[in-house]
Amino acid sequence: MTFWRSAIKFIPCILAPQAESSSSLGAPSSDGYRIISTIPHDTAAFTQGLVWREGLLYESTGLFGRSQVRMLDLTTGAVRKSTTLPQSRFGEGLAFHNGRLHQLTWRNQIGYVYDPATLILVDSFSYRGEGWGLATDGRHLIRSDGTDTLRFFDPLSNSVIRKLAVRFPSQVPVTGLNELEFINGELFANVYRSDWIVRVNPATGIAADLLDFGRLPPEGRGHSITQDDLNGIAYDEMSGHLMVTGKRWRAIFVIVLERPPGIPAGQR
Repeated sequence: MTFWRSAIKFIPCILAPQAESSSSLGAPSSDGYRIISTIPHDTAAFTQGLVWREGLLYESTGLFGRSQVRMLDLTTGAVRKSTTLPQSRFGEGLAFHNGRLHQLTWRNQIGYVYDPATLILVDSFSYRGEGWGLATDGRHLIRSDGTDTLRFFDPLSNSVIRKLAVRFPSQVPVTGLNELEFINGELFANVYRSDWIVRVNPATGIAADLLDFGRLPPEGRGHSITQDDLNGIAYDEMSGHLMVTGKRWRAIFVIVLERPPGIPAGQR
């Protein structure tokens, strides 16, 4: 992240309620997880998206001139394969949809589509506005842009089907929405410049639960005080484990949630 990118993205979060504590927002907060294991993570990787699919882990990295889509070894974290984006493109969110990997770019309003086995570029698509996080509900691609609004769009026509405003139960907007993952009918979203992941009902936009990852072991986190944000969510549907990491972190944390994905808030 360049200084200006950092400054531009940081300004909304200074002004937004997310800079406050979760309790002051009326947002339920919980550790809500336990760490199972860790996977080594490349500290040069400016993580913008993370996807698990059929025993493989994929990662989208950012920064101009260094952005890639990668296939990672689940045991060692080593890069098995990678494709580098053009120098003028800043990689962002990543999702697996309809047998292909879809990757956003930050301000270029263009996305890329890859063969997941080879990471060969097979197509591209366009959209309006900034690209931050990306997920899929199996029918639509879901894009965040750093605001409190998520956009569901048709992957074939690229047209926006609907917009979803994300709110805490107190109706305070959840701005700074970044990396996304759709899991068992529930949306998980990183909140930029925080240690939070909110769990969002995609029908109502209500973030009824907030996971605070501030207690993750510091030895696995990033080495930079300005560019080590929590950013990366993947889900292993076979084991039920969630994987989280951040920009330039030393580890990918494999965790189990006390409330499994898809189980309504207040239930176990």
